[in-house]
Amino acid sequence: MANLKEIRGRIQSVSSTQQITKAMKMVAAAKLRRAQDNIMRMRPYAQRLNGILSNLSQGADADVTGGYGEQRDVRRVLVIAITSDRGLAGAFNSNIIKTVNQLMQERYAAQAANGGVSIMAIGRKAHDYFGRRGELVGNYTHVFQQLSFDTVRAAAEEAMAGFRAGQFDEVVMVYNEFKNVATQIVRTEQLLPILPPAEPATTTAANANMDYIFEPSKEEIVQTLIPTSLKIQLYKAVLESNASEHGARMTAMDKATENAGELLKALKLTYNRGRQAAITNEILEIVGGAEALAASR
Repeated sequence: MANLKEIRGRIQSVSSTQQITKAMKMVAAAKLRRAQDNIMRMRPYAQRLNGILSNLSQGADADVTGGYGEQRDVRRVLVIAITSDRGLAGAFNSNIIKTVNQLMQERYAAQAANGGVSIMAIGRKAHDYFGRRGELVGNYTHVFQQLSFDTVRAAAEEAMAGFRAGQFDEVVMVYNEFKNVATQIVRTEQLLPILPPAEPATTTAANANMDYIFEPSKEEIVQTLIPTSLKIQLYKAVLESNASEHGARMTAMDKATENAGELLKALKLTYNRGRQAAITNEILEIVGGAEALAASR
């Protein structure tokens, strides 16, 4: 059994750690409120934009998509892995890395064997991991330092330009979708080529009765909306990941604080028992000494 001095040192160490985890939980909670507000405002906008684009794209010619809807044999793939810059968020980052590795081993096994899978890492954790293992496209470790649409747009434009130039035949995103503080869902979504709209019959019939006036033209509007929609999709995924990160860190730090409290209870109990045993031994020694002294008389 450790002596009392060692136990006191462990109690002080665990107490300091508990204060740190409690402070990190409070910081994550404050950041989560802002991040949650941002994604809640973005979701309706992104959904509405996709709905307008789907309505306008129905019945349009194939070349109206500006090349973003071109279906090819998938030989080269770009995977956009969205993680955080920091750890201490439970399995938040490892789930993304695990999912990307599964994609490379299962869905894109043939492409990976031929070196046809590239990674665009948004977030330092993904950049550090995949930078040691494969080819990285661009450097976007700075995105979360000052998160805005402009910082994400550069990544979207690089992916879009690579697809149009034939460098990639398919572009997919892997990110954590924010559900609530305790739950984050790993999503794998295809960004390019854009998928044809699949609307319910009721929605299509309702839209058929609507009389649109296009200015300047339907084709030009669609060609303008598609790049904007693609950038919004990636920006929304980054906002989802940002909110998920703070939720995961808040949950992890809350659990760490609870575990530290339980450990403190166990250490204090051990310390008190050791202290009582030491006091009992001292009393026994005094009593034994007194009895020996009395016997010697």
